[in-house]
Amino acid sequence: MATELEQVPLSALQHWQYCPRQCGLIHLEQAFDDNVHTLRGQAVHAKVDQPGVETAKGVRVERALPLWHDELGLVGKSDVVEFLAGGAPYPVEYKHGSRNKAPDIAACDDIQLAAQGMCLQAMTGKPVVEGALYYATSKRRRVVVITDQLRADVAHAANAIRQMLASGELPPPLKAEQAAKRCKACSLLERCQPQATHAGLVAARAALFDPDA
Repeated sequence: MATELEQVPLSALQHWQYCPRQCGLIHLEQAFDDNVHTLRGQAVHAKVDQPGVETAKGVRVERALPLWHDELGLVGKSDVVEFLAGGAPYPVEYKHGSRNKAPDIAACDDIQLAAQGMCLQAMTGKPVVEGALYYATSKRRRVVVITDQLRADVAHAANAIRQMLASGELPPPLKAEQAAKRCKACSLLERCQPQATHAGLVAARAALFDPDA
């Protein structure tokens, strides 16, 4: 009998892709703080987080649909799933901000959407080849093709997160180049203290106890 995998929340995939340390603070240490970005995100999700079903232009739309993938050990819920002709599911993930994000930041959203598509495919048995990200500021969708590479990225990230949770070790801060672009907007900046690296702490302690310093 196969060992049951520890479940990884779908949201953790986006956090991991953005910053493994952020993912660890949220999902390992259960730490979370709000800032203007997280509050805007919560406002965007206020409606879609309420479970419901409606039909618009002949398309069945379900909000806050529970999702899971037993083989990958993923669990979570969708923002919106549109069931197209023949019952094919089409995931739509809501995000605050504009769809004109830098490619590396946009990729963080893509992996979460791809994971939702993989869950829906496993649950329904129907192929899910694409989905869309809806950005509240620009009020526009960005279509994401769920490629083989994205599917592989989802599986790799899920395994990495699971290993982190099993080890209980918080990942190190981002390197300077990535940190310059990502840390400023992170609500966990004060908790993270990315400038207080392990090497920096060791050097500070050495200086403190060095009689010749």
